[in-house]
Amino acid sequence: MALIVQKFGGTSVGTIEKIKAVANRVIERHREGNRMIVVLSAMSGETDRLIGMANSMQRIPDLREMDMLISSGEQVSVALFAMAVKAAGYDAVSLLGDQVAIRTDHMHTRARIASIDARRINAHLDEGKIVTVAGFQGVTDQGDITTLGRGGSDTTAVALAAALQADACEIFTDVEGVYTTDPGVYNKARKIDYISYDEMLELASLGAKVLDIRAVSMAKRFKVPVHVRSTFTNTIGTWVVDEEKIMESMLVS
Repeated sequence: MALIVQKFGGTSVGTIEKIKAVANRVIERHREGNRMIVVLSAMSGETDRLIGMANSMQRIPDLREMDMLISSGEQVSVALFAMAVKAAGYDAVSLLGDQVAIRTDHMHTRARIASIDARRINAHLDEGKIVTVAGFQGVTDQGDITTLGRGGSDTTAVALAAALQADACEIFTDVEGVYTTDPGVYNKARKIDYISYDEMLELASLGAKVLDIRAVSMAKRFKVPVHVRSTFTNTIGTWVVDEEKIMESMLVS
């Protein structure tokens, strides 16, 4: 029995039909005997819609209130996902950042995770539930909601995987992995099977958007194996791991 953290971005949960499809995919892994934690982003376009509303209220929106507003997008996603799982006959529970006790600093709209209390998640997992956690958000020690900035759901997923010592953290996107260059620009780009944390950090620093740079840094620090793969296929994607693991895989092959 493995403990797996999966993260699905906004395009993966952009419609009710897509949320149902994600729920079915997660249930398949759950039925194999795995303990599943699912981190979700807001539905595609929702965060931008909320930011637009804030800008219509204040020329420079208050950052604390901005976090209160834009964190609501993920709340919708996880609640709908949990409903979809329950409709399929399985048990699930949705949790927000403050309910998980994802503690952050006080930098609104670009907070950093300080600690995670894994006890509540473990209790739900022990009851056989699929646990879904709102990405991108946390809470200060004063109880104020914070958000982690763009790409923050990746960071949430890796942080949870580190805190719960998960066997893997799977980041689902609209591409099948990490490529040698942007496949949308160069159609002969080659998918990479394994890439080291340092190489992924370099790609992310140069503008590759497939994985958030803070998530890669955290994965490297806590040695979390990260699997970047497509939401829409079952193809094996790209594993982001230690350089030593890559050498081991080469020797085996």
